Amino acid sequence: MLLKQCAKIAVIKTKILVKKMKFTIERANLLKSLSHVQSIVEKRNTIPVLSNVRIEAMEDGISFKATDMDTEITEIVDAKVTETGATTAPAHMLYDIVRKLSDGSDVEITFPDEKGQLTIASGRSKFALSTIGVEDFPVISGDKLPVNFSMAKEELKDVIDRTKFAVSTEETRYYLNGIYIHAKNEGEAKVLRVVATDGHRLACVESPLPQGAENMSGVIIPRKTIGEARKLLDDTSAENIAISLSENKIRFIMEDVTLTSKLIDGTYPDYERVIPTDNDKVLELGVKDLSQAVDRVSVVAERTRAIKVITAPNHITITTSSPDLGSAQEEVEAKYDSDSLEIGYNFRYLLDILNEVKGDSVKISFADGSSPSVIHDTSDTSAIYVLMPMRV
Repeated sequence: MLLKQCAKIAVIKTKILVKKMKFTIERANLLKSLSHVQSIVEKRNTIPVLSNVRIEAMEDGISFKATDMDTEITEIVDAKVTETGATTAPAHMLYDIVRKLSDGSDVEITFPDEKGQLTIASGRSKFALSTIGVEDFPVISGDKLPVNFSMAKEELKDVIDRTKFAVSTEETRYYLNGIYIHAKNEGEAKVLRVVATDGHRLACVESPLPQGAENMSGVIIPRKTIGEARKLLDDTSAENIAISLSENKIRFIMEDVTLTSKLIDGTYPDYERVIPTDNDKVLELGVKDLSQAVDRVSVVAERTRAIKVITAPNHITITTSSPDLGSAQEEVEAKYDSDSLEIGYNFRYLLDILNEVKGDSVKISFADGSSPSVIHDTSDTSAIYVLMPMRV
């Protein structure tokens, strides 16, 4: 008799503890939020809860959160909340379900059902997904970060676009697997300098130093974080992005979306040492003309990726040859009045740089055919690119 009474009490306690979550949300809003947070979830995880998105129904909206233990995205979205509560469910599967629901529909989400699952109902469709308790879900955000400033959205997009292509993908030199940002005294003006290099090319871009960033330390933002931030910037209507920093974390706040990430723990190399200051042979030519010529010649250089640039008064010649495929050659008009030289490049690296040049013409300076070249946008002095030569 006593055992039966204890069992009944346990059942009652369980019912009290399991608080039912229920809300209705527009499919478009749900899809947009899930597309943001599921983006950082790895396809394969040894820790099951990391494959899930944390869903919390609050009185003032729904919070969606995902993490890979290094990066975390949280988004709050409006919904009609009937009952508050929280759980976690498979991120990619939930996203795929919502993506295939009818446009313009409402989605009702309930947890738990009689089997303890999360149910998704819309029109005549109904799905039930397994869940993992929120107590197992890791949180990397929450602590306050001491350095706080803001940047205009377009300015932030610009400095990311003009540097991220040069970030290294080699895991051996992990400290190059991100973008390095730091405050720099440049004459009387203080600037925010953004740098990326993979050892073959270097991109260095300057932006006015935001108020509040004067005392920031140099930090390395991981490649994945930069990619996620860049996607979110395209999808936000915020004109200014709040950025917070500590020695080991960075946070971007874009209206209802917050991206928090650990920083790369390492020392960035002294990149200024590899930027030549005495290249005295200067070539100036149209960006479009050079890009198109390199692109055409590269058809034959697809395997080796090697092209040769030969300078001469008033023009350059771009050549490549392959024993298996053949050869290609093209002349481009240019301003050049120094000694002739020959220099080899990886055509893909050169095109990556030219794609980020804003103006109509570009200046390339050389010391000789075996030293790094410096590339400047003639209409924008805030960016400098360094390209290592390639043996051809």
